[in-house]
Amino acid sequence: MGPSLSKGRNFILTQRLPSIKPFSGIVQDIRARAPFYVSDWTDAWNYRVVPATLLIFFANVLPGIAFSLDLIETTNQYGVSEVLLSSFMAAFVFSVFGAQPLCIAGVTGPITVLNKTIFTILQRQSDPPDYLQFIGWVYLWGAILHWITAALNWCNFLKYVSRFSCDTFGFFVSWVYLQYGVQVITRQFATSTLDGAYVQIILALVMLVTSFMFQRLARTTLFHRHVRRFLDDYGMPISLIACSALAYWGRFNASNPTTLPTSGAFTAANGRSWLVHFWELPGKWVGVAFPFGIILWVLFFFDHNVSSLIAQGSEFPLRKPPGFHYDFFLLGITTFIAGLLGLPAPNGLIPQAPIHTTSLLVMGRPCKDDEEAKQETVTIREAKEAEPSEKHELDPSPARHEVPIAVVEQRVSNLAQGTMCLVLLTGPFLHVLHLIPRGQLESSWFMGADALQGNGVTTKILYLLRDPSLIESKEPLRRVRRSRILLFVTVQLVGFGATFAIVQTIAAIGFPIIILLLIPLRSSIIPLMPFTQEELAIMDRPTASPFTMESVGGSL
Repeated sequence: MGPSLSKGRNFILTQRLPSIKPFSGIVQDIRARAPFYVSDWTDAWNYRVVPATLLIFFANVLPGIAFSLDLIETTNQYGVSEVLLSSFMAAFVFSVFGAQPLCIAGVTGPITVLNKTIFTILQRQSDPPDYLQFIGWVYLWGAILHWITAALNWCNFLKYVSRFSCDTFGFFVSWVYLQYGVQVITRQFATSTLDGAYVQIILALVMLVTSFMFQRLARTTLFHRHVRRFLDDYGMPISLIACSALAYWGRFNASNPTTLPTSGAFTAANGRSWLVHFWELPGKWVGVAFPFGIILWVLFFFDHNVSSLIAQGSEFPLRKPPGFHYDFFLLGITTFIAGLLGLPAPNGLIPQAPIHTTSLLVMGRPCKDDEEAKQETVTIREAKEAEPSEKHELDPSPARHEVPIAVVEQRVSNLAQGTMCLVLLTGPFLHVLHLIPRGQLESSWFMGADALQGNGVTTKILYLLRDPSLIESKEPLRRVRRSRILLFVTVQLVGFGATFAIVQTIAAIGFPIIILLLIPLRSSIIPLMPFTQEELAIMDRPTASPFTMESVGGSL
């Protein structure tokens, strides 16, 4: 058995000393996490692992294919097999060897945008190089920068990352999910019959509505609390399977909707060899690949680390120490392997990473101290003694009184969902995957819309739209002037708009730079605006708890 969870906090708080010595961050990450390695496997003996595995599998695979579909059809260099193998590789490496197994890694929208833009730029050249060989060098340069970053402890710069940057980037990623969903649908009008395209739209909307219906039912007082938790855990997978089956019923089947493209079992696109001979790339293109490698490094430095931060956010009662430096070193390894095998490079996923942690939450009654218990007893007695017309209706729903009391911190759910991706590469399961209508890739709509619901930008916009007289008195934003909330949100929307606009152009190659600039914008420019310290503290806060941020030298 591993050490007690309370020792985890004490260990990291006493051992995490700021240091500029090379490799000290990696060494400290390994020292902090190693004592919990055995318990990371034994703690998986918990029912929460089952729904977490299924949920994150469906939330990872189909959106990843949806993102890659445009890349697949544009470059003709990748296939569904590459996406699945990339997801398995990332899950295996980070679940077995990583320090932060709760963070789900896979194929994301930003990396597909980057790869597609590189392809477009190369095709405009008079003598374009071999695409996969060029990408292999881009990934190699990026991997080297990853290793240098981890060795020199540059992940300590994460102390400057607050909810401002995370919410803005998460808002951008959510809209990328929605945009790619629209692209998948509109592409049907060119590749399918008109009836088939309309059926795909119907199936996509049905899946979106039913997924949110299950989620909404889980938030009501209907049914027993175990039924509500079941709907919350399995609502999206049930919607996906049901809507996929619906495509083969009656007139829907007669429309012959377009299904997912697949190839042979464990076969790369176009029957190529899995090994990419990137060392055969002409010397001049090796040099050209270097600036693209820098951009890849910038993207992954922000994207992967922010995904890890959000997956270990302050709202989760975590007890085991993180390890950002060591995991970023591992990300360099997976990036290099992806280039060697001709795969889209995996990295941390938003919103799948925080969804994974949320699905592992253990809910229970909050622990009350003696004073709180005494006050609650007085409140209940007063309610019982009140006149009938003045009686307070006590909420009978246990869910109303449950709070997160623990997280099942383990490695099995990440490894299991990655293994399921590998199983999909076998012949029988590839055939099943081929039967899924393309409209079911609109799970990306659900993922994007679901992420928008809890995003800080969205919540502030909704606050501004609400009737002030109906806002609860305990709402923290009431202590902030509405004009200052509007100014804060406007700055975030400008950052989002600039990032989203640039990815629609050939200049999309530079969008990671704009994302990275969100950090100095928050630390240097925002404080010069007419906000008080209290207002900034309410509207913005560290992404993760002090316990988690100790891994990178604390938070500002």
